[in-house]
Amino acid sequence: MLIGVISDTHIYDRAYELPKSVFDEFSNVDLIIHCGDVTDKDVLNLLSDLAEVIAVRGNMDYLNLPKQQILNINNFKIGVIHGDVIYPRGDKLKLRLLGKEMGVDILISGHTHTPFIDDCGDVLLLNPGSPTVPRCPIKSIMKLNIEDNVKAKLIPIE
Repeated sequence: MLIGVISDTHIYDRAYELPKSVFDEFSNVDLIIHCGDVTDKDVLNLLSDLAEVIAVRGNMDYLNLPKQQILNINNFKIGVIHGDVIYPRGDKLKLRLLGKEMGVDILISGHTHTPFIDDCGDVLLLNPGSPTVPRCPIKSIMKLNIEDNVKAKLIPIE
């Protein structure tokens, strides 16, 4: 299964629109995961034209979204959180421990606007960064290919 992962889009509060390349990159995915700070339901509506969308609520969201989700995909248990004040804010040790507490193989978070892929051995930690307002040199999203194993790829956005 091919999964598109996105976070911290901040449409209309910090950015006017999603870059076209996000839609191009997600045109072939089976599922899209949004890790919060959607800030406007139009984002979810646009993404749902491409694939099913699973989203969690970020600290800037007023949408009726869950704070966390746990998905079972091809024998992998995937936790999805935003990572704001209730959950660890980019602290990889705390994220790893939270992933173990949740009983997941993969924990995907956002909030930091900074991407990472960190295999801790027992929990794979992922953050797609932000395609609109990054806190690092690149705007980014991520793709996961989940079959017998998991391959995560960070995708820079122009």
